[in-house]
Parts: sequence; structure tokens; C-alpha cells
Amino acid sequence: MKSKITVVSHFCVLPLMVAALTIAGVVVAQDSPAAKSSSLSVKDKAFMKKAAKGGMMEVAMGNLAEQNGQSDDVKSFGKRMVTDHSKANDELKSIAEKKGVKLPTKEKEHSGKWSSDKAYIDAMVKDHEKDLAEFQEEAKSGSDPDLKKFAEDTAKWSRNILTWPKRLRAS
Repeated sequence: MKSKITVVSHFCVLPLMVAALTIAGVVVAQDSPAAKSSSLSVKDKAFMKKAAKGGMMEVAMGNLAEQNGQSDDVKSFGKRMVTDHSKANDELKSIAEKKGVKLPTKEKEHSGKWSSDKAYIDAMVKDHEKDLAEFQEEAKSGSDPDLKKFAEDTAKWSRNILTWPKRLRAS
């Protein structure tokens, strides 16, 4: 009689354990980065990857400007690009980790050649105008609130900083 009760209790305990493990697995899967990425649209993910590449390029170009610029203004601007874009890159990486998005970790080799202060400043005006439009679009029509806030804040910064290279280009 006792062995019959033991066998029956094992058959009852086993399904309960399987159910508990299944529920635990679902809870863990919902907290995983892969599950969190499902809230991002394809457009949001593409924006994040493009912004990451652009940010790394800005840092690389800023380093070149700081090292090779002829004028102190260009060197200062390059240094500011390194500082500000490094901060923005770190913020974007943090959002990507929370959302389960893998960002590029290294910009494709940039030419690494310094042409001139004028060429750098012209490129920065053109690039920041393009970036401003892209970040404003993401802030307006993105699907993720965290990414929209990042895009909005970065667009404000870009709009403000754009006056600097424009001023340098005019002088």
C-alpha cells in the first residue's frame, strides 16, 4: 500500500515540477535581451546601427582633427566631437543592451588621412545636417520610447553644435 502511494505521489510531483520549470523558463525568456528586442521595429534597429557607425566615425575623425588640425579652433572642435560622440555612443550602447540589439563595435577603417581643416569642417557641416534630419525623424516616428528620447536629445545637441563648424567654415 505504501509503495502504491509513493508511485502515485511521484506521478503527481513530476508533472508539477515540469509545469514549474516551464513557467520559470517563460519568465526568464521574457526578461532576456532577445525578448526585449521584439519591441523595436526594423526601422529602429537600422537607425541604431547607423547611428553607432556614424558616432564611431565622428570619434575617429575628431581624433584626426585634434592631432592634425592646423588651427586651434579645428583642434578644439575635433576634441569636442570625440568627447560628445563618445558619450552619445555609450548611451546608445546602453539602450542597445537593454533592447537586445547588437551594434557594430568597430567602424570600418576610415581613410585615416588628414586632408585639411577646410575639408574636415565641410564634412562635419554636411554630416551633422544629415544626422540632424535622421535623428529628428527617429524622434518623431520611432516606435521605442527610450530610443525616441535618445534621438530627440541628440538632435537638440546636433542642432546646437552645428553652429560651431558653420562659424568655422565662414571664417
